[in-house]
Amino acid sequence: MASVNDLVTKIRISPNPPVFDLPVLVALEHGLFTKAGLDVDYSVKYGDHDKLEHDVLKRQKEALFEAGSAESFNVCEWGGIDRLERGAGRGKIAALRPAIAAQAIVSFDAQLQSPRDLAGVAIGINDFTGSHYTTIGLLEGAIPKDEIVTTHIGAPEVRLQAMKEGRVRAVTVMEPFISLALKQGAHLIALTFYRGAEIVSPDLQPLDLDRYFKVLDQAVDLINADFKRYAHYIVAIAKDDISPEELDGRFVRYTHAQRYSPELFDPAYHWMKDRGFTDGRNSHDTLVVS
Repeated sequence: MASVNDLVTKIRISPNPPVFDLPVLVALEHGLFTKAGLDVDYSVKYGDHDKLEHDVLKRQKEALFEAGSAESFNVCEWGGIDRLERGAGRGKIAALRPAIAAQAIVSFDAQLQSPRDLAGVAIGINDFTGSHYTTIGLLEGAIPKDEIVTTHIGAPEVRLQAMKEGRVRAVTVMEPFISLALKQGAHLIALTFYRGAEIVSPDLQPLDLDRYFKVLDQAVDLINADFKRYAHYIVAIAKDDISPEELDGRFVRYTHAQRYSPELFDPAYHWMKDRGFTDGRNSHDTLVVS
């Protein structure tokens, strides 16, 4: 039987696309978790996820966390709130993740040039992820809310392929698929940067969380010192379609993890409630690590 210490220091991560998980990947490469006295690894490979991703809690990272097979995962800020409210109440948001990533609405269609052109146009997204929430946020200031149309397609690679095949006229994607779409002849219509939420298990003690985030911060410093050195991690999920050298570094940046204060949480939660993404039954006290 594992000792209490083993349970505290062993952290299994449910994977997210590498653009969001890059600090974890860099920390693993350099052995930073081990040096900090933590046993950290992934539960499974991201490449094994279901690319259509229909049922939210059955998606790879959510399912592993809900089943207790992972102690941590990250998702967009709004998605973190959503997963905790949908799930069995396991875990809380510990911090905002280091990745400051862009979600961009892109298109091959010359008739779609600005957000106003997207009124009534179905935009390919992944329901209840960053691509979904940022699409709403990007467009609601440009067109009437009832003319914002999204359609669930699945993982970013599936979204981009659907647009290439003409099944949708526009999609919202993050890196490396922004760079790949531009390489293939698409153009940007709208773009925003956002952070995500680091969800952690209640089994993790404050000292372990502190060490974990300090390691992520060290990895962020390495990334910022030489981003190109680690770009291969980000493009790996696009297979051979784009090289590390072709990745546009302007669409993602990394900073130290930030604790999720009420001043940050409350506006996000109210935004979700106003748009029907939550019934508003929770608060910072119930969803965020104190």
